[in-house]
Amino acid sequence: MTKSGREIVEILRAYDLTQTVWSAAQLAGCDPQTVKRYVEARDAGRSPYERERRPRAIDPFLDKIEAWVEESAGKIRADVVHRKITAMGFVGNERSTRRAVAEAKAAWKAGRRRTYRPWVPEPGLWLQVDWGKGPEVGGRKTWLFCAWLAWSRFRVVIPVWDSTVGTLASNLDTTFRAIGGVPTFVLSDNAKTITLEHVAGIPVRHPQMVELGRHYGASVESCVPFDPETKGGVEATVKIAKWDLVPTAANLHPGYASFEELAEACAEFCDKVNNRVHRETGKTPAARLAIEREALHRVPHAPFALAAGEQRLVDEGQTIRFGSVRYSTPPGHVGTYVYCRVVGEELVITADTAAGLAEIARHRTSTPGNPRIEDAHYPNHPGGRAITAPRPRPRTPAEIAFLQIGPGAERWLTDAAATGTVRIRAKMGHALELAALLGTDVIDTALDMAAEAGRFSDGDLASIADHVAALGTLGEVTRADEAHSVQPGTFGWDAYGR
Repeated sequence: MTKSGREIVEILRAYDLTQTVWSAAQLAGCDPQTVKRYVEARDAGRSPYERERRPRAIDPFLDKIEAWVEESAGKIRADVVHRKITAMGFVGNERSTRRAVAEAKAAWKAGRRRTYRPWVPEPGLWLQVDWGKGPEVGGRKTWLFCAWLAWSRFRVVIPVWDSTVGTLASNLDTTFRAIGGVPTFVLSDNAKTITLEHVAGIPVRHPQMVELGRHYGASVESCVPFDPETKGGVEATVKIAKWDLVPTAANLHPGYASFEELAEACAEFCDKVNNRVHRETGKTPAARLAIEREALHRVPHAPFALAAGEQRLVDEGQTIRFGSVRYSTPPGHVGTYVYCRVVGEELVITADTAAGLAEIARHRTSTPGNPRIEDAHYPNHPGGRAITAPRPRPRTPAEIAFLQIGPGAERWLTDAAATGTVRIRAKMGHALELAALLGTDVIDTALDMAAEAGRFSDGDLASIADHVAALGTLGEVTRADEAHSVQPGTFGWDAYGR
């Protein structure tokens, strides 16, 4: 049995006291041979706490195993080695071979392990960007554009519908305006939007990305393929963003009902991580960004043409014309210029705001004569109707007094006029008289109930008002029509004669 460190110390102390193996063994309560073994190991300069390696049956083959591992660059399998040394006379089992091969591979890798020099970035030099798959919104896939300033650790996460060249340019413009400047280098992955191909290991840049770099005064670079030193930082940003924003079984996020909700979640995520003390720097990224802005270049006032697209004016109908087709825009952009670009089969409309370019609408491209109008862009026109129901505008003292009764009076007037009720003015005057007798609250409730039940005849309002004044409520209201009858049914006669 192997002795513990405390027991070994007691054995050595007993020997140092007695200077004899037999006496030390009696004091330590162990075999004299055990005392002799530990004392000889200490005198020979070996650690008494490490057991001496015993000879193994595979030792004569270790030189050959190390040679095979070296020749195969650590790729050879243990079962292959076992077949080879068995043919050479090895009689041990495969477990011994696997252990020896594992030791040889560990020794081979130890001398060839790649070392990483810590990267100490400078302010204003590097902005790393990358894409991550976002959550589905309404059954449609989204993308998360993630940017990371290397020195200040400031993050920007923007949700988008696609990862095309135009969207990348738009997101870079938005990022530059969010951080308040342009860095010297923009480092990204080897996506086709950045690097078209590699020739003899040299990346061929996308010409539009080269033009974008010239416009903003930055150099767009791509990382070395499969190299963690040049892409690890931004990939960590994408991973952290996906942890918090993409619904998974781990974070139990309920999902997003709309794209606007996803955009709000991204903004909240950026605000949280940028105002939290970073473990590496000991300061918040927002505080370090204020220092790094002094080293950034100024953002051009006009965005890059690829990021913006073609300019169009929003008319009074909240629409723009693109390719002789009208497309609607959300409220708040009438009289301003927006930018349009075609992405696949969709038209993307972006607006230049204080925070940068922001997508405000997206339509499927259409043909002349077939406009694309979304009802959500016109909240004051329910059902997509161009003409809405008129609002009451009282002019005479009697009309003003009647509508002052309450919202029930307005509803009664609107529904009564729509059903062609006669002598409306006389019935309005009768309602004012009842309001003076029973109170405006009672009459307002009675008018609302009369409109809901469709009762606009003479005497209906007084009957309902008496009931409301007595009971305070009418309960369930049933609208009288041809499908409703107060006569008792004949259901009770169904079983007659059976």
